[in-house]
Amino acid sequence: MKTKTRPILTEDQQTLLDGVHVRLIRAEERARFDQLIEEEHYLGNAQLVGQQLRYVAESQGQWVALLSWSAAAYKLKLREQWIGWSQPQKKRRLPLVVNNSRFLILKEFHIPNLASKVMKLVLERISSDNCS
Repeated sequence: MKTKTRPILTEDQQTLLDGVHVRLIRAEERARFDQLIEEEHYLGNAQLVGQQLRYVAESQGQWVALLSWSAAAYKLKLREQWIGWSQPQKKRRLPLVVNNSRFLILKEFHIPNLASKVMKLVLERISSDNCS
């Protein structure tokens, strides 16, 4: 069996990982957020539909990653078949489902484990954040 070796991080990379935190963006940061998504994300579009949350991951005051979440699509046949919800269940539970609309690690911060760390931090708090 082949064993995977863990990537060896530089001291700067480890410092970044240790210090990264996530927060919701502020209203005045929206233009910068959208511009970075449009410039660096492969979809090239920052527009979302419905309820949404936008997060920035920062380390030492620098933005290192951007994430946006939006309300789940109302109808997805395969999702509904797989989950097996009845209509009343779907009506009650669909508001608990979110869609990760965009996830961008800014190009100068592509380091091992950053994406996983950022996703973990967002998932720990998303259910308590309010949608706009």
